[in-house]
Amino acid sequence: MSTLLLIRSEIESLLDPMTLLAGLRQAFIDYSTSPAAKAHRVRSQLPGLGTATVLFPGTTPGVPAYSVKVHAKFPGQSPAIRGVLCLHDVENGELLAVMDSTHLTAVRTGLAGALAADVLACKEADTVAVIGAGVQGRCQLRSFAALRRIHQASVYDVVPERAATFARELSSELGLAVEAAESAAEAVRGAGVVFTATWARKPLILAGMLAPGAHVTTLGPDEPGKAEVAADVIRNALFVCDDRMLAVEMGALGGVGLGSDAIAAELGEVLAGLHPGRTSSEQVTVYGGVGLAFQDLVAAWAIYQAARLRGVGRGIDFIA
Repeated sequence: MSTLLLIRSEIESLLDPMTLLAGLRQAFIDYSTSPAAKAHRVRSQLPGLGTATVLFPGTTPGVPAYSVKVHAKFPGQSPAIRGVLCLHDVENGELLAVMDSTHLTAVRTGLAGALAADVLACKEADTVAVIGAGVQGRCQLRSFAALRRIHQASVYDVVPERAATFARELSSELGLAVEAAESAAEAVRGAGVVFTATWARKPLILAGMLAPGAHVTTLGPDEPGKAEVAADVIRNALFVCDDRMLAVEMGALGGVGLGSDAIAAELGEVLAGLHPGRTSSEQVTVYGGVGLAFQDLVAAWAIYQAARLRGVGRGIDFIA
């Protein structure tokens, strides 16, 4: 049987983010509540300014496949994350598909971050701040706007022109007022929901910047040494992660010197009702996600099924 090859433009045409929501929600629950082996992230520094990362194995009940993703991060490039995802039959290891991982990763990360925000933020929160006007900042705002009605949004980026472009384009696309801010503090002032998606190695969200009851989804810290939210902010907040061990090893906690005692729950535990999540309108909540392989699988399986249904892609026999 041939392996299906899918390029980035085909991925973009096949992947509808909102169709992933139910599967992604259930996969988070299964990951945090089942005794199955946890996913792995293996990272290595490359010569120069890049890093290589492997996420495996992506598994979740109900999907007869597993995924292995290999990608590289080069912050100065566009896109900054490039790689491939291999989709295998879980019964015999047959290579079902090889697909570009850039768009897939951006979409599943954006949807996961927005899902956490929707679950943890105050129900009436309708003002959003985005720190980092890159691809992931855009995905976060798009995904959250699909889950909630947003009244207004602000964006800050270390490159003012990028923030201005973000504000102009997302205002038009989403039909809401998006304004570019001159600082992170200005952007988050009064915001009910904050998304941070940067390459920062020093915290951007500091004590006293957040409004009472605010929620922060921090996605930048997915490698050792990266940090976006200060330790004292996290200590005084309800902190939820996607994986306890990885949050400390390479996520939002490890980047600011905190340990597992700062973790209230995993997102899957909140979604399953095993932890209440937010308990008051004044409570600050923080979600730190490093990104897990099962998220890749949920997206890749949807793409694979859509490609077969529509006859998209081309086949190659690697073992001929």
